[in-house]
Amino acid sequence: MKFNRALVFALAAGITAILSAQGKPQFEFKLAEVHEANFPTTEGDVEFARLVNVGTQGRVHITVYANGTLGQDEKAIVEQTQMGAVDFARISLAPVAQFAKELNVLSLPYLYRDSAHMWKVLSGPIGQNLLTMVSKANLTGLCYYDAGARNFYNTKKDIKSVADMKGMKIRVLQSKLMMDMVAALGASPTPMPLGDIYSGLQTNVIDGAENNWPSYISFSHYQVARYYTVDRHVMVPEILVVGNLAMSKLSKADQDVVKKAAAASVEFQKVRWVTAEKENEAKAKAAGCHITYLDAKATAEFEKAMEPIYVEYKEFAPLIAQIKAVK
Repeated sequence: MKFNRALVFALAAGITAILSAQGKPQFEFKLAEVHEANFPTTEGDVEFARLVNVGTQGRVHITVYANGTLGQDEKAIVEQTQMGAVDFARISLAPVAQFAKELNVLSLPYLYRDSAHMWKVLSGPIGQNLLTMVSKANLTGLCYYDAGARNFYNTKKDIKSVADMKGMKIRVLQSKLMMDMVAALGASPTPMPLGDIYSGLQTNVIDGAENNWPSYISFSHYQVARYYTVDRHVMVPEILVVGNLAMSKLSKADQDVVKKAAAASVEFQKVRWVTAEKENEAKAKAAGCHITYLDAKATAEFEKAMEPIYVEYKEFAPLIAQIKAVK
């Protein structure tokens, strides 16, 4: 067999290039996450990063910075991602909605019948169309993550009715919608970063907050705010975004990998969320927290108190009707 020096050198060069690419990524990106490493959204981030690395054969490496290493204020994280200081971020939908009012619709109180209804909306034409609205914030929306239902908790008393909310200082997400919602219940909304809630509760700067079971436990809020009311007033999706600057560095093929990896990580994250929700509810009970489950009558009272919120978003009434009609 005739020795083909040119072919051998070409093959060697190709193999060297592949090994080099796998050994040292062409792109190193940062992903900001405010939650701890074993939180279900962080686990979704890590799965996404893994899928991107595999799909690009090591060309793109994403490091997930958990525990608020790149900042605890999600509004500030949005701004950093817009500027390119952060490449990817997992954030609540609320801070992004300040750039695209339409996104607030997905966070309206008592909009969804249950989690299954919410996911049919988010994964269907309505949710996917709204995901494109993230472009108004100079970001690319990649996918939604589950964040369950948000509930009120406080340091003072059981909340069994709207009257019990009156005058209480409640921390909310940095979002006009969330502020209006708490105000409609007769409480005083107090926006602050997630990382400041514990000290705020401890020093009586705020009386309470509202969040899901995993956040209530993971941030140790249950230690200082012992009263938790399961009212399920809102289901605010989390969202995984990438800055346009970071995305523009990638080839079309690698951009497609990023998008497919995000979509593929959703089911993994949803399963982890359901598990974490049950585990953390059990932890709260074991810790002796006072847990109140609103009955149908009390829930209807909360729902009615929040009707004025829908008036402000009446321009989106047809969209809201479409969401409620999803079966």
